[in-house]
Amino acid sequence: MKNIREDERLHVLNHSCAHLLAQAVSHLYPNAKFWVGPVIDDGFYYDMDLGDAVIKEEDLEKIEKEMKKCAKDNKRIQRQELSKEEALAMFHDDPYKIDLIENMPDGEVISCYKQGDFTDLCRGPHVETTKEMKYFKLLKVSGAYYKNDANNKMLQRVYGVCYDNEEDLKEHLYMLEEAKKRDHRRLGKELGLFMISEYAPGCPFFLPNGMILRNELENFWYESHAKAGYKFIKTPIMMSKELWETSGHWDHYRKNMYTTKIDEHDFAIKPMNCPGSILVYKNSLHSYRDLPLRLGELGLVHRHEASGALNGLFRVRSFTQDDAHIFLREDQIEKEVVDLINFIDNFYKIFGLTYDIELSTRPEEGYIGDIAVWDKAEKALADACHAAGKELKVNPGDGAFYGPKLDFHIHDSLNRVWQCATIQLDMNLPERFDLTYIDQDGSKKRPLMLHRVVFGSIERFIGIIIEHFGGAFPLWLAPKQVVIVPVHHEEHLAYANKVKEELEKVGLRVEVDDRNEKLGYRIREAQTQKVPYALVLGDNERENELVTIRRFGKKDTETVSLEECVRRLKEERDNKTYEK
Repeated sequence: MKNIREDERLHVLNHSCAHLLAQAVSHLYPNAKFWVGPVIDDGFYYDMDLGDAVIKEEDLEKIEKEMKKCAKDNKRIQRQELSKEEALAMFHDDPYKIDLIENMPDGEVISCYKQGDFTDLCRGPHVETTKEMKYFKLLKVSGAYYKNDANNKMLQRVYGVCYDNEEDLKEHLYMLEEAKKRDHRRLGKELGLFMISEYAPGCPFFLPNGMILRNELENFWYESHAKAGYKFIKTPIMMSKELWETSGHWDHYRKNMYTTKIDEHDFAIKPMNCPGSILVYKNSLHSYRDLPLRLGELGLVHRHEASGALNGLFRVRSFTQDDAHIFLREDQIEKEVVDLINFIDNFYKIFGLTYDIELSTRPEEGYIGDIAVWDKAEKALADACHAAGKELKVNPGDGAFYGPKLDFHIHDSLNRVWQCATIQLDMNLPERFDLTYIDQDGSKKRPLMLHRVVFGSIERFIGIIIEHFGGAFPLWLAPKQVVIVPVHHEEHLAYANKVKEELEKVGLRVEVDDRNEKLGYRIREAQTQKVPYALVLGDNERENELVTIRRFGKKDTETVSLEECVRRLKEERDNKTYEK
């Protein structure tokens, strides 16, 4: 799907369509008041206060019809600039617009846009006439707190999307339907991967099938990192207040931390793994020869997310970050980052994921350190990208207060974008914790620190790949890899068990479906469970030591020797290959 917010034409079109929605709503609900209607990645929404009226999903069609009438009128959309006094007078009966106007910075140009009988406060820009908005669709309605504050009134939020032509709109709606089918919450339940309980909101429970998937990912993570020279650590889940004061989290992040008192002393469950890694570094002396030192940790962290923001595995309160903290000398930055980019590239290729890289630079305010050091660090990250043969987009001013970073935005099979891997250069924590190493001349020097993740969090990455693969995982990841389906229980079960034994010898996860059900039903059941391979065994297969292979998603079958089948499946599993 296109990112509408980043496409200039679609951005303007969708923002204009948000006003068309508001105009139609004002006709149908005369008491409506409007808050804001921004463009988002996949369309637009408008937050509105309808008093006692409630918009339901079935009302969207009625609103669409009114929008089409407004568009057909072909009214010219006119911009008008106002003084603060004029704006307050124009919107005197709308408390939401008055709030926007009164909170605008002094000297900012205030503008509104008029189309027929509807005028709305807006910076713009807009399309020329309402007739340009022909191809739109209202998608859903939900609640949203005014200013996203749970202490404020609940408004109604209507979502929609608009395109230049019918073909693009149809493609977008098709992709939305595909995304709905792939929803990781639905598939997680159907495939027995995970559950969420009201007794632990935002804290996923992994079920047996989900644990197989998770363990495969973790084993892959450990194997890949061991080959790349990482050493593994495990740090406590709860540490004292003083540590979090030194790191700065107590002052800046406390509202998102879970805290408790033990022996009259304040402790916090860790929201991040970095301070623990730093304590490991400080546990021993280090020479310049020891650097870079790469410490990896699959660390369980907890963050207090708002209950309304929780969403399956995508937004949770308890999750495992695949952290690594790399302590290094300044002259090692470029090479280490090049190696990291190549490492991440190889990692994502296994899953068929492509990505873009974004460099976030020094914030305008609130940063620590000298500008010269920032400039040098930003250049080192940019140079590393170019040296790795990668293009990057610059995101000015969006770096962390302690250093610039590279963010990796992955694209899944529906071309949706997810921010996962990141490489952050930290010039703050080594200073706060007084980290040192002994340089070649015997003097003490301050190391730099790279924070990096690849999965981001294991839970969220599992959610992403559930949707990316639509639950049909490649062989190496699939909780159930092979189902053996004997045609007749009495005649073919013994051979089925022999096939199972041969496949299990090479470590494949295999089940025999010998239920007293029709053959077609059992084959369909394997397809429903998205098992990569179903092996059908009848008289011919038993007598000649053959298997008939039916691959998930394919109608054609292939009959090969048992030996060849074992070899193929083992090779596919070991090479982590898969067919799209």
